Amino acid sequence: MAAEQERAEMVAIQALGWMAGNDEVLGQFLGASGASVDDLRSGAGDPAFLGGLLDFLMLEDAWITAFCDSAGLPYDAPMRARAQLPGGAQMHWT
Repeated sequence: MAAEQERAEMVAIQALGWMAGNDEVLGQFLGASGASVDDLRSGAGDPAFLGGLLDFLMLEDAWITAFCDSAGLPYDAPMRARAQLPGGAQMHWT
């Protein structure tokens, strides 16, 4: 399980790097989350923060496509990574 979370964190850190290079998406993330640039730096080591970052990325298919294309990842990688980070487990109501 630890290896899966480490891989998930690496995908999220890649997403953070992609966002940092995209002023429009980064600005939207900072505005929506209330995070600062300093929070991004410290949040890179926090699995819960990285999960929230992936939640934000998954709001727009175009962002997922652009990120995954730039990182050479399959389009479901952010979703699979999110499931391994805190708060990412699917709820079963039955």
